[in-house]
Amino acid sequence: MNLPELRTALAQLEIFAALTGDQLDWLASVSAPRVLADGEVLFRDGEEATAFHVLLSGGLVVTKVVDGREEVLTRHSTEEESAAAEEHDGKPSAAHRFTGELPLLTEGAYVATAAASGPATTVVAYPRPVFFEMLTRCHGVAAVLLPVLAWRIKSSEIQARKRATVEALGTLAAGLAHELNNPAAAVARAAQELAPALDRLTATAQSWGAAATGAERAVLDRIADELDKVPPPATTDPLAQADAEEEISDWAEETGVERPGLLGAGVSDLGLELGWLLERLEGIGEPALPAALDHLAALLEIRSLAAELRAAGPRISHLVSATRDYANLDRAPEQRFAVTDGLENTLVVLRSKLSGISIVRAYEPGLPELTGYPSELNQVWTNLVDNAAEAMEGSGVLTLRARAEGVCMVVEISDTGRGIPESSLPRIFEPFYTTKDVGKGTGLGLHLSYRIVTQRHHGSIVARSRPGETRMVVRLPLAPAPLADPAAT
Repeated sequence: MNLPELRTALAQLEIFAALTGDQLDWLASVSAPRVLADGEVLFRDGEEATAFHVLLSGGLVVTKVVDGREEVLTRHSTEEESAAAEEHDGKPSAAHRFTGELPLLTEGAYVATAAASGPATTVVAYPRPVFFEMLTRCHGVAAVLLPVLAWRIKSSEIQARKRATVEALGTLAAGLAHELNNPAAAVARAAQELAPALDRLTATAQSWGAAATGAERAVLDRIADELDKVPPPATTDPLAQADAEEEISDWAEETGVERPGLLGAGVSDLGLELGWLLERLEGIGEPALPAALDHLAALLEIRSLAAELRAAGPRISHLVSATRDYANLDRAPEQRFAVTDGLENTLVVLRSKLSGISIVRAYEPGLPELTGYPSELNQVWTNLVDNAAEAMEGSGVLTLRARAEGVCMVVEISDTGRGIPESSLPRIFEPFYTTKDVGKGTGLGLHLSYRIVTQRHHGSIVARSRPGETRMVVRLPLAPAPLADPAAT
């Protein structure tokens, strides 16, 4: 393509349509057209942004790997029908003909990968110095570029919100499934074992009633009452408990008990030993002893199953309540709420990711309530806690602080992870900026958190970091402030 042909091709593009002849001559002189084969990569996600790219012919497909999956973000094409379809979706008509301006303006890396789609794709690359000179010399370029830039940022934020919602639902579902597994399994097992256990209790009660005298029945009643009052052991020594269970089972088997293992397990689970049991069985004669022990074993089994159900039920209710509060189901979006409730519900939802991490709570007593959007702030807490967990790589200390300070509520979330590089600290709230490896982050999580805190709740969020300590400090106004219209964001 010679210089006049290139000048004519550039003049037909909307972004350069308002340029003067002299400006077009200069632009053509600094242009270097490049023809790409089908599938050839123009630039890759994570590479340093070096140029602004203008599409002259053919097409480009822009993709990004997120959590191991490649997603198509957008397609650029010179075909008129494609452009019309893009405009119908609210995309500025000029947007399908250039790319790469955002990372150049933010002095960052490319945030996606662009590759040729179809044969004979021709692009013109303008290196960073030329791009900025273009903005200075050709004011008409900025007039077209800025609306496209605004649309791209807004579109990316909308996509990030949708992705964050899906990820939050996935995290919520995974955390809930993980936490419900134990109590649900306990309920299922207890329900399955309850019917045969009741049958055994009925049979042993009949045998015991037929074999015992009134005095002997009183002895067993006292033992049963005492067992009801024995608190569960604060700590257990598995080896000592196993030894006690075996000793009780062996002795019970010698006395002719039908299920000696059941008795040994029931007594040892309470932290008791054979000596305790022998001392309290005095008064029951040898002929009635096997029936007494069988009935005692059946009683302990029923009470153990009932205890499991009593423990599992509230645990399930707590998880359901935490999930409901986390998502703020069936509630108006704006409400008064306790900020510590959101922090605690977030810890419940992310419990599986916090395994191996010590959690320290430092909540000032008597904290006032806030007015705002708790479900949105829960997204902030989830993002900050999840980032902290990733930084600690499975071990460390997560500290949550909440205090009133002047006219603000201050929430601090700190971790003992690897820290944020000093050079990155001023930029972590910028859109598309991320310190994570390529494919592991969109660079929008902290930006959306910043938007929620500052625009929706009129607060502030800052990061402070050094190796071994990173603190995210969120300030929220205590006095109700005019809240942003949801439609405005």
